Formats: sequence, structure tokens, C-alpha cells
Amino acid sequence: MAVGDSEGGYITIARVAKTQGRHGEVAADLYTDFPEKFAERKRLFALGKDDSRRELQVEDHWPHKGWMVLKFAGIDSIDDAELLIGSELQIPLAERTELEEGTAFVSDLIGCTVWDFANQDSPTEVGVVKDVQFGAGTAPTLVVTGKMEHLVPYAEQFLRKLDLPAKRIEMQLPEGLLDLGTPLKTDEKK
Repeated sequence: MAVGDSEGGYITIARVAKTQGRHGEVAADLYTDFPEKFAERKRLFALGKDDSRRELQVEDHWPHKGWMVLKFAGIDSIDDAELLIGSELQIPLAERTELEEGTAFVSDLIGCTVWDFANQDSPTEVGVVKDVQFGAGTAPTLVVTGKMEHLVPYAEQFLRKLDLPAKRIEMQLPEGLLDLGTPLKTDEKK
């Protein structure tokens, strides 16, 4: 999972949470499923709160208590490290990790139109993916906004076709899933 900034050509893989140590180290929250790539990555870009971006060279890294601790060249004191707090640590989109067939980056799913092919003769446009949530089950949940908001499980058994270049997700959703959360009709209330 990674947070995307596709228009700027970068993707956020971590956010600096705090300083860590006396020699300019920082602790970062990870937004990537590939923390092992820090062993290869020697160049990151820090996107500051003021939208300025600067290149940083990674000297060292190690996991610590749920964070990734990073040491950057030229950031050698707590004062230097404090300037990075809140910065998004990014890589160019072109440097993203190759994914296995049938998987997608969260940032690529945002903005896709979801279609339900439960009725093969007349597919229904559900809406556009606005967010992806994790933790409610084994599959991520797509937050889809159309005529109303729907929570759609992004599960392999429901996925018919994923066409990222066309920003289209075709699903065959279980009967009644899209009716969850809709107000009862008068006759249903009785």
C-alpha cells in the first residue's frame, strides 16, 4: 500500500513522525508493503508541509518499535531532524516496486469507476473509488461514491476485471450488497 501523488510523479512511502536519536535519525510511519526495499533505496524525496520537495540520501535504516528509523546524509543533529517531522518521504512513480499479476497499488485504485456485473445483461455503475480501507476483514474495502456511498470488498471472488489504464473495476457483487445502508421503503418498514 502506498499513498499516491500521481500528478506530481511521486508516491509517498513513509511519513516522518519524530526524531529518533542524537545524530539526526528520524522515525517514520511506513505506507509501503515493501519495507525491505529500504536496503536498495539510497534516494528519497522529502515533501515538506509547504509543498517544497528536497532530495535526501539514505545512509542507514532499521526497524524499531513499528517505525522505520532512517539516517540521512547531512542530517546530523536533532535540530536538523526536527525540520523533517511531518514530511512525506517519496519516490518517483517510475521507481515503484513491480507487483504480482492481479495486484494493484492503492493509489492506482483511487479514481477508478466500479461496475457491478451481477446482472450480465445490464451492468450497473456503482461509482468512483474515493478511498481504500484496511482492517475490516481479509480483503480491503473500497469506499465508492456514486448516488450514495458504498463499502465494497475488494475480494478476488468478486473481481471480474481490473483495467487500470481505463480506470475501470468490473465486479460481480453478491445480491443485496449495494442495498446495505439504503433507507427502508414504506412497505418494508411494516
